[in-house]
Amino acid sequence: MQGPPLNTFTVMQVVAVAVLLWIVFSHPGPWDARRAIGTALLVTGIAGIAVARYQLGKSFSVTAQARHLITHGIYSKIRNPIYVFGSVLIAGMILALHARPLWWLALGVMGVVQALRARREAQVLEAAFGDAYRQYRRKTWF
Repeated sequence: MQGPPLNTFTVMQVVAVAVLLWIVFSHPGPWDARRAIGTALLVTGIAGIAVARYQLGKSFSVTAQARHLITHGIYSKIRNPIYVFGSVLIAGMILALHARPLWWLALGVMGVVQALRARREAQVLEAAFGDAYRQYRRKTWF
């Protein structure tokens, strides 16, 4: 994804972040420890996704594609930081909004879906980059 589609997607993400933050900060209720921890996780998730997207650069795509093997920055430790920090973000929202326990189940389902997507991406990257990807995979988590 490059050019106008990437710009549109990025703008949509920025708007989504603004809406999420507005929801958390305008949500009625006390600012207790649960809400504070949830907000900290939410902000950590947003920051992690932003850093990962920036470091991924033009290699970012919605579907599994093998443009470049990115192994620097956060990608030197985590193969799928956008998925990891997305889960952190959602967990933060659940905590900050004192959401019902059913939302934890939704987070679990999302984790399974992300793991399946990560597996598919790994297959595409291994087919394209072979031994270089296998070595990278041995040195990184998820």
